[in-house]
Amino acid sequence: MSKFKILSMFSSAGISETYFEDIGLEVTVANELVSERADYYRRLHPDTNMIQGDIVDKEIYDKVISESKKCGVNMIISTPPCQGMSTLGKKQYYNDARNELFWHTLNAVEDLDPDFVFIENVPKFLKMKFQYSKMDLTFEEILNEKFSDKYIVESQILNAKDYGVPQSRPRAIIKLYKKKYLWPWPKKEDKVVTLRDAIWDLPSLESGEVSSIQWHRALKVSDMHREVMSHTPEGKSAMTNEVYYPKKKDGSKVKGFHNTYKRMKWDEPSPTRATNNYMISGHNNVHPGREREDGTWSDARAMTLREVIIVSSLPLDWGIPATLTDKEDKFVRLLIGESIPPLLSKKIIEQILIANEVNYEKL
Repeated sequence: MSKFKILSMFSSAGISETYFEDIGLEVTVANELVSERADYYRRLHPDTNMIQGDIVDKEIYDKVISESKKCGVNMIISTPPCQGMSTLGKKQYYNDARNELFWHTLNAVEDLDPDFVFIENVPKFLKMKFQYSKMDLTFEEILNEKFSDKYIVESQILNAKDYGVPQSRPRAIIKLYKKKYLWPWPKKEDKVVTLRDAIWDLPSLESGEVSSIQWHRALKVSDMHREVMSHTPEGKSAMTNEVYYPKKKDGSKVKGFHNTYKRMKWDEPSPTRATNNYMISGHNNVHPGREREDGTWSDARAMTLREVIIVSSLPLDWGIPATLTDKEDKFVRLLIGESIPPLLSKKIIEQILIANEVNYEKL
């Protein structure tokens, strides 16, 4: 199959696209609202025409479609943000789907007539109801209403840990593909990659320490956090410690859940690396640590950026700066936390190439 010509919508920094070129995919046009994310996209994907601006703006949308047509785009990938969600009884839905960002993906499908569409989002997205043609429908039902005469529409929740990523990260995946093609789901890997497999070889670091290894430096934590996490074993939360627990300035216990101030486990994949993955108080954010002879535990810190990069299946020659300030470090972590692990997106999309063994242009 020849190279796909892809439009990437709601691109952020294009992390999900990291391995596309390796399998013959060419992202020719991309769109991102936020200028800082668009600038990072340009750094990581300099050959793509990044159109920065609000897709809701007709001028921006028209430019995206026009440039996509010039390039012969035949595939769309999209991660539309969920905004404006309201709760009514037990149903969650948007007041008017036409006013929401995902609608612009559907418009692009109509305008570009691509052969393949890849949409991903949080798992609950599949259950949400939207008002469409005076009906409350799921997003997949809307897709079938609009496109079932031409496309096969399928959805699943896939967890990155089942596909070679050392991180448990479930994502809702929706595929549209024209009926003359095949696009099977990827098969699960036989082995789950654990933190021991992924980051055990990296040296221990304490608060504020810097190693000679690129991106392997520990952000500083408070003395209180360092003390309580030094007395928190692998897989445990400081919130359950009766002696060493997080305290406010007045000495009272900080309120939190049992998955906050919690260490990960070496023999499991990393929990989901969310956008706040630098915060020691976040959900399951603390390094597993190693027990010392005195019974305390090392690595009283969140993961280093290098560790986050590894468990997110990003390459160690990734094109970000070799040296980052704390602010830049946190911004890159934010970008990673927003994105589907790129190894998962690669394995989903390369099934098209595997299943359709003849030359794509001749199908």
